[in-house]
Amino acid sequence: MSLITKNAYGNISTSALAISKVASHAAMESYGIVEMAGKKEGGFQGSFEKKKGGKGIKITFSGTRIVVDAFVVIKYGVSITAIAESLKEAIKYKVETFTGMVVDTVNVNVVGVKL
Repeated sequence: MSLITKNAYGNISTSALAISKVASHAAMESYGIVEMAGKKEGGFQGSFEKKKGGKGIKITFSGTRIVVDAFVVIKYGVSITAIAESLKEAIKYKVETFTGMVVDTVNVNVVGVKL
């Protein structure tokens, strides 16, 4: 699945994997995030698929808008609300800067806490 945009020079195709790598990198740079947790059929563990990069991020497209779902493990003792809001802003900024498209929603799912 990829996002296709058009401009005066032609078409631009950006894959969901490329966007998920940018979002995952932005998440790991954020304070309080210990690791990215992925989803497999049996529950939350590992990565979404056996792919390189983009672990813990699910990208879906709604027309020309991007929806990002992040599955994270946070550090014990930090404010979940503050970390989630900071993470939403960081992912939204990085993905919009990277793609030039509008990020409609960033959903942060805290799936664990580590000491």
